[in-house]
Formats: sequence, structure tokens, C-alpha cells
Amino acid sequence: MTSCFVTGTDTAVGKTVVSCALVRAVRATGANVGVMKPIETGVGPDGPRDALALGEAAGVDDALDLVCPQQFALPAAPTVAAAHEGREVQLDVVDRAWQVLRARHDVMVVEGAGGLLVPAAPAVSMADLAANLGLPVLVAARGALGTINHTLLTIEAAQRRGLKLAGVVISHATGVLSDADAANLAELRNALGGMLVGEIPPLAPGELPAPDAIDLDALGPSS
Repeated sequence: MTSCFVTGTDTAVGKTVVSCALVRAVRATGANVGVMKPIETGVGPDGPRDALALGEAAGVDDALDLVCPQQFALPAAPTVAAAHEGREVQLDVVDRAWQVLRARHDVMVVEGAGGLLVPAAPAVSMADLAANLGLPVLVAARGALGTINHTLLTIEAAQRRGLKLAGVVISHATGVLSDADAANLAELRNALGGMLVGEIPPLAPGELPAPDAIDLDALGPSS
């Protein structure tokens, strides 16, 4: 499969769960897969948890400052978190780490921060970052109410910016849905059609998604 950039329709929609599931699925094919979380905010004493989870899923020994070259403590948009520390997001550092990692691995799974229009740096959105890396976008969408609007807006934003779409994965990060939310989600599934490439059900603590939760054969950059 091709490398991809995982974005979300919102915060806390399960991007890392989706990213790790994808990494494990690709790794199971025997491919040499690398991972990257270019910018992580909300980093505490235990380190960048998303980046660490990605590294564990991939089984890589790449240095953490390559996997996650920009780390900030405040759980906010990257530009906000950086300004809180009197710093700036250094995209040149991100690019150098990217060049090293992509030379080491056949496939790269890159996880963004928040959604496509979250500012990665002044005047640079996450969509711009995905474009700069030359990666198609895999959208992690939540299952709960609001997902139709958020998901279709994200797809439209990606397409308007000329990004290729690798697909959409629905993540049940909020747990079991109510009957109303389940009916609403069925409407989204119908609307997505072939763009829907996977769905991850509610997971117990420590539980991993099924190996076939994401259909690798259905993934593929399309305009």
C-alpha cells in the first residue's frame, strides 16, 4: 500500500487507534512500515503518548525525536501550544525527520494533530502539511451524532485543496452508540460508499482492533 496521512474529523475521534490499526495491518503483510507524529501537543511527563503508541505498533527503533520532532505540553492546536512556551513550530525540523524516516521505510503512516484545518504553524494547516509530505489522506471519523457533517466537510476540504483521499475509517471512540446515533451512522455509511475502508468497534481497555478492521485492498489514493 501507499503511505498516508491520518487526519480526524475532530479531536478525540480515535486517530491514534486508527493509525495503529493501520500500522499493524501493514506490518502483518511483511512491509517495512515507519511511523511519524510530526507535532504532538498535550505531552506530559510520560512523553508523547500518540507517538509512542505508533512506534510500539510499528516495532521500530527509530529515535523518538524523529518519530515526533515537535512536542509541546499544552493540549491545544500546535501554534497555540508553541506560543504558550514562547516557541514556534519548526517545520524544517519536521521535514528533516521525514526525509530520514522515509528513506528507512517502504511505507510511512503519519498521524496529524486534530483535523485538516488545524494550524500546524503560522499560515500552514495540517492539510498543507499533508500536501507538503505528498501523502494521501485517511480520515478517522467518529461514530456519534454530528459525524455526517464533520466527515463530509473534511472530505470536501481535502478535495478542495487537491489532496488525494485514501479512504475513511469510522472509529467508535465514544463507545456503544444509542439507537438514534446508530441510525445516523448508517446514513453516513451509505453516503461514503466505497470511500469507507474500515470501521473500528468500541474497544475494551488494552483491546486491539481486529486485524481486518481496515481493508488494505480498499485503500488507495483517489482524487
